[in-house]
Amino acid sequence: MSKLDALIKTYEGVETVAVIHAAFDETPHTVALVEVSKALSTDEKLEKAFMLTNSINDAWYNNKEITKMFDGDGCRSTSVGDMLLLEAGEKYKCDILGWSKV
Repeated sequence: MSKLDALIKTYEGVETVAVIHAAFDETPHTVALVEVSKALSTDEKLEKAFMLTNSINDAWYNNKEITKMFDGDGCRSTSVGDMLLLEAGEKYKCDILGWSKV
C-alpha cells in the first residue's frame, strides 16, 4: 500500500486489523489485513474481522475488505486461539466466547 493509499484510508475513517493465526501453528503468522470502520467499537471491530475471515458462501480471502497475507492457494478460517491486532497496538485472542486482551 502506498503512503497516499494509507492517507486516504485514514481520511475515510478506515482502520486496518491484522489477523494472526496461532491456534494450530507452531509460529503465529499474519494471514490477512482487514479493513473496518474506525467508528466501530473495539468489540465490533474484532467481530467484523472475525466474520470476514471465516468462509461461509465463498473463501474468506475473496472478500474485498481483505488483503491476503499468506502464500499458497488457501488458508483456514480464523478460529479460537487466533489473534487480532488493532492499529492502536492492542492485541486480542479469540476465546470460546468473545475476546481477551493479550
